[in-house]
Amino acid sequence: QVQLVESGGALVQAGGSLRLSCAASGRILSGYSMAWFRQAPGKEREFVAGMSRGGGPTYYTDSVKGRFTISRDNAKNTGYLQMNSLKAEDTAVYYCAAVNAYFSQSASSRTFYDFWGQGTQVTVSS
Repeated sequence: QVQLVESGGALVQAGGSLRLSCAASGRILSGYSMAWFRQAPGKEREFVAGMSRGGGPTYYTDSVKGRFTISRDNAKNTGYLQMNSLKAEDTAVYYCAAVNAYFSQSASSRTFYDFWGQGTQVTVSS
């Protein structure tokens, strides 16, 4: 079992930046594929970015490519989502997720992941 706790959400102006953190406990996060999802009010939870376990490649949904960067610090057992050039449409609750498997074609689906954090609110004012 791995426990995930997100932090770093805030209210920020459009064009600003935030870095979300996903602190893991119980297992070594580098042994898991991890991802960030987000859910805006009235919408489905959607895949934002992901990273395969063992330092594999990264993946992004088209709307955040070039603005968001997923990473992890193995020494701190923590994952991150650096978000730059934020837009009002980025407003959502952001969730960290992890699974003890390599990325596959299913990795953009929420059902691929076994472990989830509680979410952190990001609000971008225009």
